[in-house]
Amino acid sequence: GPGQAEMYAGLQELGVANGEDLKETLTNCTEPLKAIEQFQTENGVLLPSLQYALPFLDLHGTPRLEFHQSVFDELREKLLERVSAIALEGKVEERYKKLEDLLEKSFSLVKMPSIQPVVMCVMKHLPKVPEKKLKLVMADKDLYKACAVEVKRQIWQDNQALFGDEVSPLLKQYILEKENILFSNDISFLQNFFSQSPKTRRQGEVVQKLTQMIGKNVKLYDMVLQFLRTLFLRTRNVHYCTLRAELLMSLHDLEISDICTVDPCHKFTWCLDACIREKFVDNKRARELQGFLDGVKKGQEQVLGDLSMILCDPFAINTLALSTIRHLQDLVGQDTLPRESPDLLLLLRMLSLGQGAWDMIDSQVFKEPKMEAELITRFLPLLMSFVVDDHTFTVDQKLPSEEKGPIPYPSTIPEAFTKFLQENRIACEIGLYYILHITKQRNKNAFLRLLPALGRFLSHLLFYGCLPHI
Repeated sequence: GPGQAEMYAGLQELGVANGEDLKETLTNCTEPLKAIEQFQTENGVLLPSLQYALPFLDLHGTPRLEFHQSVFDELREKLLERVSAIALEGKVEERYKKLEDLLEKSFSLVKMPSIQPVVMCVMKHLPKVPEKKLKLVMADKDLYKACAVEVKRQIWQDNQALFGDEVSPLLKQYILEKENILFSNDISFLQNFFSQSPKTRRQGEVVQKLTQMIGKNVKLYDMVLQFLRTLFLRTRNVHYCTLRAELLMSLHDLEISDICTVDPCHKFTWCLDACIREKFVDNKRARELQGFLDGVKKGQEQVLGDLSMILCDPFAINTLALSTIRHLQDLVGQDTLPRESPDLLLLLRMLSLGQGAWDMIDSQVFKEPKMEAELITRFLPLLMSFVVDDHTFTVDQKLPSEEKGPIPYPSTIPEAFTKFLQENRIACEIGLYYILHITKQRNKNAFLRLLPALGRFLSHLLFYGCLPHI
């Protein structure tokens, strides 16, 4: 068929006889057997010692095709090894010259199944495949499919749409996997959502595939980030923020400095990743994170958009909120007000940045959201007073009965507290984590007292798909 003709067409260009030549020879000759013999001699493996070996193989009933095939396979293996070796030897500026010549010679045979692996191997080892060859590969579905990822990267970096087609199903798969865990009815699954270590999460299939597709190519990395920003903007789905952080940290694990050194979020993400692993922001790391935030230079405020996405990752928010509750408890023990704790203020600042990620990217106004003073001067002290109530009640319960005070556990909550939950996203977040904290402690009194406020969370919860599952 036409496919066959196309497959062997390249041989003529190289001066190698193909089926057409044999047909031609046999059509125009008087003694076909002699012609065949001559054709075999001219086009066979030219080794003098073979003249005696071939008849011997014939006697054993080994077909000539099988013999030639095995010689061919052997030579191809040797050639593939040699190509990989050439790519590493000689002076850097001359290193790829031989391979470019080899590609020039062999490319016309790229459609021949037996030769194709060699051509593909040569291209794989060339850091820059000639534009014309890339275009030919791109235009042919089967060739494109057969290409090594190293060659595809060279095609993708100038074809955002094609790269988008390759990445899109992976991103869909990632979101589906997250939602399957979150919306599953298996309780153990839900408890495990936040319990997996960041390093384990990055071993997931999608993150690994994307990391492989990007390699060390900064342009492709930037394209993926652009896809993630756009999708986050379009869907408000916070799992794209998780993927943004996981992808960067996966490249960090592989020590791909080409990319890590140019991503201005790298050090911040690396430090935050360590906090997520420990589920706590300690003082030393708090200082580091603050240093990165304070270090955003004039004219580079756009970095805040990416940092806010990294802070909007549910795993980051979970860590910041848990740390906030722990800090509030410590402050009660130290008789210190929230406004006097720089670490607590930093946690709020980061929560605020994370919560404001969507608005910032949507408005393209890159400045930190303004923190409501009342959150620090009124809401948090109210929450601390609840913690004090808990402590007082617990201590009181342990006293011998004659020393017990007549104080029942307070059953009402100030209206101001409920109003904060309704109107302030950060207050809502922290309030919710406080309720989760008392639930884990099996503190029935505190839970019943806060129960009426729970309704206020519902509208907020719809915005964050993850929170019910902490």
